[in-house]
Amino acid sequence: MALTRRARRTYRVLAGRYPDARCELTFGDPFQLLVATILSAQTTDRRVNGVTPALFARYPDARALASADRAEVETIIQPTGFFRAKTDSLLKMASALVERFDGRVPRRLQDLVTLPGVGRKTANVVLGDAFGVPGITVDTHVGRLARRLGWTAEQDPVAVEHAIGALFPRRDWTHLSHVLIFHGRRTCHARRPACGACPVATLCPSYGAGETDPDAAAALVRTEARA
Repeated sequence: MALTRRARRTYRVLAGRYPDARCELTFGDPFQLLVATILSAQTTDRRVNGVTPALFARYPDARALASADRAEVETIIQPTGFFRAKTDSLLKMASALVERFDGRVPRRLQDLVTLPGVGRKTANVVLGDAFGVPGITVDTHVGRLARRLGWTAEQDPVAVEHAIGALFPRRDWTHLSHVLIFHGRRTCHARRPACGACPVATLCPSYGAGETDPDAAAALVRTEARA
């Protein structure tokens, strides 16, 4: 109970710190969010948002993408990195949508994770932000913060997802994920967290892992995610 109370208090404080916490990928429908999330692996949301307008203009739906020219897709998404592997995932995912789901993005986790290039993290992003189905998105930020905050010692993303889910009401899962990602990108950095400028410092068992001087820590805080 003590852990649950501390975790929920931490969430309330962070939610107040980041009232605009949201998915930072730009999308207009579930298909676009699915594509953008696949592209977001090993790169920034800003970089993904820089290529998706051209990609979606050329390939607006699963059927169009399934029949796309591979070289053209690679050229468009190249700035996101790992563009050959990502192109392969996108083309296979689109083909699977057409063949098995009539070109529509499914609304169930168990269906989404059968698509090429789609794991639980991507599936939970789509469910939470495109369909309003609560889900915990365990990316590198969420996993890191869950361990630093003492919510779990697990390293496996699925185990982390279940550990966090046990501490919070299901209705909070999607927004909680966004809040943790915002905090991880802006304050609780992987290499040098800004401990001295952290609003949950008194609730964090890892306080002191980073810069504790208030002025030096404040200089580390980003007002937006890194480009």
